[in-house]
Amino acid sequence: MAELYFDSEQCILCGQCVEKCPFGALEIKNDRVEINASCKMCRLCVKTCPVNAVSLVETEEKKAVVDKDAWSGVMVFVEQEEAGIHPVAFELLGKAQELAGKIHQPVYAVIIGGENVREQAELLPGYGADRVFVYAHSELAYYRGDVYVNVMESCINRVKPAVVLVGATALGRSLAPACATRFRTGLTADCTMLDMKENTDLVQVRPAFGGNIMAQIITTNTRPQFATVRYKVMNAVQREDAHGEIVECEVTHQMLRSKIEVLGTQIMEHKKSIEEDVLVVAGRGVKKEEDLEMLRELADALGGQMATTRPLVEKGWGDVTTQIGLSGRTVKPKLIITCGVSGAVQFAAGMDGSECIVSVNTDPEAPIFRIANYCVVKDLYEFIPELLRAVRNYRG
Repeated sequence: MAELYFDSEQCILCGQCVEKCPFGALEIKNDRVEINASCKMCRLCVKTCPVNAVSLVETEEKKAVVDKDAWSGVMVFVEQEEAGIHPVAFELLGKAQELAGKIHQPVYAVIIGGENVREQAELLPGYGADRVFVYAHSELAYYRGDVYVNVMESCINRVKPAVVLVGATALGRSLAPACATRFRTGLTADCTMLDMKENTDLVQVRPAFGGNIMAQIITTNTRPQFATVRYKVMNAVQREDAHGEIVECEVTHQMLRSKIEVLGTQIMEHKKSIEEDVLVVAGRGVKKEEDLEMLRELADALGGQMATTRPLVEKGWGDVTTQIGLSGRTVKPKLIITCGVSGAVQFAAGMDGSECIVSVNTDPEAPIFRIANYCVVKDLYEFIPELLRAVRNYRG
């Protein structure tokens, strides 16, 4: 590892390095050149200095060594609302069982909320949790970031899990980074695959560079390892006979200290998202907004729902709640029919877990055909009306 070194005796304070720095990382203060956090180590200042007062100095990188044996098990944060436990928790518990089974370690669940969470916690041993840690208090009924982080910190210090899994919901995306920062450890967001090494290193796989590659990320030097996972990416665990233990945990005054004051809450009207087992997806091949009605009729005839791709949402032809892909929703329907969708990796990553994929596209080389079960090389304006008539005749 290298760092910049400014020789104050040799430096003539000409200011050329400050002027040439493209990131504004250098400034002259107290008769010396100082570097701020904007430095990207581009080394332009080294090349610019007329008196060679700037140089790169190699330094030894000191890595913290963690005792991995002191951290054991896979913990799942169970998000709950007034309507009950968020379904992503059951998917995470299923994956936690798989990961913990490879290293023969327990599965933990932690649930935080108002007094009603005690009743919800009773369900969790039946979904594979060996120990369920319950933090119930009236002041935990509504999410406050700093308070929930305090509670999670206390639980993690008590249990010392090797891995902590959190759903990539609005709440989870707020909680997980704050917890990872508190423990000065790594977090991989929006994982699509997870695996476990024998030494308890979690292999975290997620799309990178706009979905063009699948990156494998490993946190080797710190514990615990945090990962967030989107809803409907993993398979939910099936309920079995309960065998786990429920542990009531004390909520201390220190945990409840907060700089956030909840003035009031309001339940927003639920907007239907992509929830059906049958989806008809509109892509760039749709020429006009009114043509979406044809695809909506097909979705209705099949007892499903119409979804969209990002380009159509950006045109204002669809709502973001029905968008499929890395920047939208991840879905796993029994049947998905894509119409005029090219199948870029960003879209495919959001639906390649579907049971049956039928793709309609005029381009025989369209990327979507690589993952489709049935490929229809035809104009959607010719094929969809025919399919719609066939479906109606069959049902009639």
